[in-house]
Amino acid sequence: MDIEHEVDDGTGHAQRRRAEASAIPVYVTIHRIRRLVIAAIRDPYTLDQLRAPHIDLRVVRPLADRLYNADDPSIVYCLLANRVQFLRSQSDEALYQTVNVARAAVCELIATRVLHRFHEEHDDRPGLLLLANVLVSGFDPFDAAPPTVRREGRAVIQQERGGHEFRLTALKLAILSESKILIGSLACQRVVNAVYRGLVVYTPLSFVDILPDHYKDRPISLYEPRRASILNHRRLIVPRLRNMIELAHFTVLLCLYVLTMICRGDQDPGVLGVYEAAFAIFTAGWVLEQFAAIIEHGWEVHAQNLWSFLDLTFILIFGVYGVFRVTELWFNPEDYYGLPILCIAAPILLTRIAFNFMPDNIVFIALHAMMRDFMRLTFIAIWCFAGFLLGLGWLMRTTAADPEDGVPWSNDGPGTPAPAPQTQLASNNSASWVTIGKWLLWIWFGLDGTGIERTAEFHFILGPTLAVTFAFLGNTLFLTILVAILTNTFSKIISNEASEIQFRRAVLTFQGVKSDSIFAYPPPFNIVALFVMLPLKFIVGPAMFHHINVAVIKIINWPLLLLIALYERRRVWARSARSGRRWHFGLSPYGDIQAVFGAEPPGDVVDLLEKLDAVDDFVDHEVTGAGAGLSTDRQFDLQLLDPGKSSSTRRRKLSAGTVVV
Repeated sequence: MDIEHEVDDGTGHAQRRRAEASAIPVYVTIHRIRRLVIAAIRDPYTLDQLRAPHIDLRVVRPLADRLYNADDPSIVYCLLANRVQFLRSQSDEALYQTVNVARAAVCELIATRVLHRFHEEHDDRPGLLLLANVLVSGFDPFDAAPPTVRREGRAVIQQERGGHEFRLTALKLAILSESKILIGSLACQRVVNAVYRGLVVYTPLSFVDILPDHYKDRPISLYEPRRASILNHRRLIVPRLRNMIELAHFTVLLCLYVLTMICRGDQDPGVLGVYEAAFAIFTAGWVLEQFAAIIEHGWEVHAQNLWSFLDLTFILIFGVYGVFRVTELWFNPEDYYGLPILCIAAPILLTRIAFNFMPDNIVFIALHAMMRDFMRLTFIAIWCFAGFLLGLGWLMRTTAADPEDGVPWSNDGPGTPAPAPQTQLASNNSASWVTIGKWLLWIWFGLDGTGIERTAEFHFILGPTLAVTFAFLGNTLFLTILVAILTNTFSKIISNEASEIQFRRAVLTFQGVKSDSIFAYPPPFNIVALFVMLPLKFIVGPAMFHHINVAVIKIINWPLLLLIALYERRRVWARSARSGRRWHFGLSPYGDIQAVFGAEPPGDVVDLLEKLDAVDDFVDHEVTGAGAGLSTDRQFDLQLLDPGKSSSTRRRKLSAGTVVV
């Protein structure tokens, strides 16, 4: 049996929060925040203006002080829910677009301050549990709502979760609204790092599960590896371990793909080879895993993943390959279309493995954002420029009449008799729609101007006019706009490099905690589980299905689970038995510098330091007094050293860089 430990702070706060969780007036709090923010922000402000000292002192701080409640962990969730709504309202209410953007920014700033207050007042291990409840606990926006409002507001039917339906977490709302200031804060990163390492464990909430098994929903708790079972199947959803497992799965897929491509020349196209069969089966299981990841939290969250567009592209290529390959094997063995289509997946797969190895690289983060802008602008350009293709195609088949002479225009100019319609149509049909599209494509990329000359065959004035206009708009104007947009996107990401990296790390952490049992089955075993375990769920009861499901998962993954248990017991949480000097190997001359800060000074040294410099008196009289003449932001930074803290706690924090987790 898995044993997970929930730490209490000794005052009963954790039990009281759990007892009052069902009575939290989330619905009332959401509308209270909305009324306050709308009343406070009536003019458009930029983010820099809202963070200025005078607005921060008059608007943000008073609202944060008014809304903060140490016994209500749903405040951050309600603030982020309002931020999401304000951001979506900017497209519906054009008159208040900039004002709603400012209101959304205020909600994020207030949520950051409230979360910071929770962190400052609870900076120990029970405080970590409290912060985790604030960020990853599920809240229902219709809690405490009137029954009529609840009935009318429910628009989506969700999968049954034993009372946890329609619940969302504050961290998910932060990702959806791209609240990078809040996610980059110290309090949020503390929770994200704890969840990523597996120190904080919980049963995540999801929209749809393919193979649901929620017989035992684990509350948010602190994981103790020495008190848990050896084969703990729940460690498979720890984000750090999950990312390694998914990387291993994709590496196997890439190896099978390479073997399939290398050996394709040694086999009959009408026969399915061994490597190709293994690749097809394993990739089908991998595609099932990606589909489960998309529907678990929705495409909006999944799209925040750096390599989501690469996965989607490869899935489309594999789907087309599968259709053609099955058709070849069953109906036309002489055809040879499937494997050539599969060849174009090589740049996708190799790029994807690079993204996996360097997920925190700012170049890949910028590339993900620029690809989104590039695809959006390219789609708009293709839609608009398709009119030139239609115009040239119809001009090829149409002969206009001279309005003055009534004589049809020929390609030699007005007034020259045109050939018979049948003869002209036959001559113009030499250029097909595909050929015209090829001409426009070459003009777009500036490769060849043949299309400008050949369009004179359609009409000596209108044909070249359309082609030259397309060249100006497509090759000059469009590329200039594209370069400007991509440059602006890249500069914004580079200027906020730290927050962008922290945001992507939070996305990886949130997506790494899986709710669906299908993720515990590695490809291609997940396909077998889909056709065996899912029907079994409707035959046996929930308890029996849970025991069977857990047993099968442990049997399939027992070598991996054993390695995880040994690693966590010996390396992650194990305390070093050796004390004293730490040895630093290598040729670095800075080993002693690292060693002197690596251990906390003994008690007599700390007492001597306190006699030399009384930190409490120094902060109270020197630093805080001098801060009276500083800016508001600087005074807030100085308040982080709370004079109310005990001297022993402060001495422990200020010595050797030790931080209480």
